[in-house]
Amino acid sequence: MGSSQLCNAQPLLIESDGQSIALAHNGNIVNAVYLRQELTDKGFRFQTSTDSEVILNLVLSSPEKELKDSISYAMHRLQGAYSLTMLTRDKLVGVRDPMGLRPLCLGSLGDGWVLASESCALDHIGASFLREIEPGEIVIIDEHGVQSYQAIPSRRSLCIFEYIYFARPDSVINGRLLYPARQAMGARLAEQYPVDADMVMGVPDSATAAATGYAQQSGLPLGEGLLKNRYVGRTFIEPDQRIRELGVRLKFNPMPLMIAGKRLVVVDDSIVRGTTTPRVVSMLRRAGAKEVHMRICAPPIRHPCFFGVDMATRWELIAAQKTVPQIKEAIGADSLGYLSLDGLVKAIALPKSHFCLACFTGDYPIPVQLEMDKLAMETISLP
Repeated sequence: MGSSQLCNAQPLLIESDGQSIALAHNGNIVNAVYLRQELTDKGFRFQTSTDSEVILNLVLSSPEKELKDSISYAMHRLQGAYSLTMLTRDKLVGVRDPMGLRPLCLGSLGDGWVLASESCALDHIGASFLREIEPGEIVIIDEHGVQSYQAIPSRRSLCIFEYIYFARPDSVINGRLLYPARQAMGARLAEQYPVDADMVMGVPDSATAAATGYAQQSGLPLGEGLLKNRYVGRTFIEPDQRIRELGVRLKFNPMPLMIAGKRLVVVDDSIVRGTTTPRVVSMLRRAGAKEVHMRICAPPIRHPCFFGVDMATRWELIAAQKTVPQIKEAIGADSLGYLSLDGLVKAIALPKSHFCLACFTGDYPIPVQLEMDKLAMETISLP
């Protein structure tokens, strides 16, 4: 929650009554507007328009004396998704919401400790992965080592899009490396939507593993038809459609010698708004592709996310407005196949009850305001 302005940049730092706390937050608090008004009425001052500052002030508002109890007090008031890392003058703290919507893990580095969203971050600094922080858990690290507290009753509801797209394929979540899970998604796609074609290619880099799985299962050759510009980031979360479209043109460059005259199976992780996929299809056709058959690792996304993914509003989601045949026509593909929800869950090989599937089903793990605005606190005047 909050616009792209400097005051909302994380980590946030608050100093109050001699306490100094910094916070980084992955997720979204769905009752942040209500809590902010309550805290404002109590005299707390806000310098940002983000829900993350609400979390910090809620911790500081606690009547409890111990840090773990103050955080637990806040957790019992917060609704939504939050994986947090916090830093005081002498403590490092990790907190995960009771549904475990976003990942968080613990590692060791020499005689020190590391908290990170994903295990791949530990690899980069030479740290060893120890375990994931459990849903509803508080971990406090100080001179005495690591103390763990189960602060609030929990139930697993991890965002399944971590497996499809968000987390890196070299991360471990729920005890499973994501790369083979994404390969299994591609293999399921090949079973559900086979096609007579000359080559399988993935939209790099997020669908590379799934394309490998599709090729292995189908027996079709795997190749590369698009080269990714490593200096362009993820485009679907850009705040402006013009930037997203420009990002697609800058992000990929087709290789005509690899794809000219070929019938292509193009594997991608998802279709969100349906504005960038047509440009990929058109790019491949201009490079000489004879046919373009799109295969998507996620089921149709028909409902917005309110738990930390700035995906789109419902009226922007193409699958909320069109049928699959209509989407096929809109993106200009020769055929289109979405992985079924059951196929996705089987590919991940964990119980369906472990995941939040709301973007596909509309069944949110907690009640949400269906027209929630990420800029809801922009209109609240700052002191």
